[in-house]
Amino acid sequence: MTAVLDPAAPKGTRTPPTRRRVTGVLTDQRVALAAIVIVLFVGFGVANPMFFNSQFVIYPLLRDTATFTVVGLAQMCALSIGHMNLAVGRMAAVAAMAAGFCFERLHMGLVPGSLIGLTTGALVGALTGWIIVKSQVNSFVVTLAMDFALLGLVSLTYTTFTDAAAFTTKPPGMDTLGNGSLGGYCIGNLCGAPVIPLLVFPALVALIAVRYLYGWTRLGRELLSTGASLRASRLSGIPSDRRVIQAHTISGLLAGLAGLMLAVASGSFSAAVGSEFMIPSFLGPVLGGTLLTGGAVSVLGTMLGTMLTLVIRQGLTVQGIGLETLNIALGFVLLLALSTQRLRTVTWRPWRRSRA
Repeated sequence: MTAVLDPAAPKGTRTPPTRRRVTGVLTDQRVALAAIVIVLFVGFGVANPMFFNSQFVIYPLLRDTATFTVVGLAQMCALSIGHMNLAVGRMAAVAAMAAGFCFERLHMGLVPGSLIGLTTGALVGALTGWIIVKSQVNSFVVTLAMDFALLGLVSLTYTTFTDAAAFTTKPPGMDTLGNGSLGGYCIGNLCGAPVIPLLVFPALVALIAVRYLYGWTRLGRELLSTGASLRASRLSGIPSDRRVIQAHTISGLLAGLAGLMLAVASGSFSAAVGSEFMIPSFLGPVLGGTLLTGGAVSVLGTMLGTMLTLVIRQGLTVQGIGLETLNIALGFVLLLALSTQRLRTVTWRPWRRSRA
């Protein structure tokens, strides 16, 4: 997203544009992630052709990638200002709960109920950011406390308003969105691919919107500046407190979207929605190149990092690998992926010096 000067290049020399572009591509973490995803995808398929089954493997893999990519974007927005959102899963659960309540008790349609769910997620995120700003307490502590508070709220709500601990009413269009694919839509004789879930499209909208936010808007630049240096951003006139609240608001909104996507895919709105979100929410952005300390994000990298983790997990599951072995293998491959940036830097810096 930003141009970086090569400190290894001697003063007074210019690297040819073509060489700079080639070097930039070869040292891009997103390129490495994409290559690893492709190699693993093909490798798992060669080892067991069942991995290429479109109905039982590819379709669920793409649907999960869509949901967990949005979760990663929610965490990425908090990371962009140097914060963490440990309540990302509970924010998803609260948003899904609000939407489920609207569907079951208020008999709302899919769109208005979903909008209320998204608004609820954004409001919870805004409240979290406001508490951080006013209390000056570390985001880790505040979001952890918010996670416990929301867990109690969600459990109490389902216990009070439901008998089965879930809202199960499905508005018209929910089953189609949750389990449908492009294969059901045609333009003339040209039909879409049945392997592509409809839930991919909300994720694409979120990707494009977040990419636009951080790539082309003043708000996005100021969020990154706040994450790079809070003191410097304040001295430069950036309303950093307001940006912190806005970052957490966007994080809550995206967490709510992920919660709704998961609930729609599963067919019910329960307290379990979002319970597995926290660790994947960090894996995607960090693997993709987002800094834990703030100031740098990678939207495309977040999607690729998420896809990498899910391809590994799905591939090892298809191979019949046990849970313990699966976690060991997943951890090893993730560690290798995290090391790719350093390996490329060490490999290509001597080459750049010799060719300068």
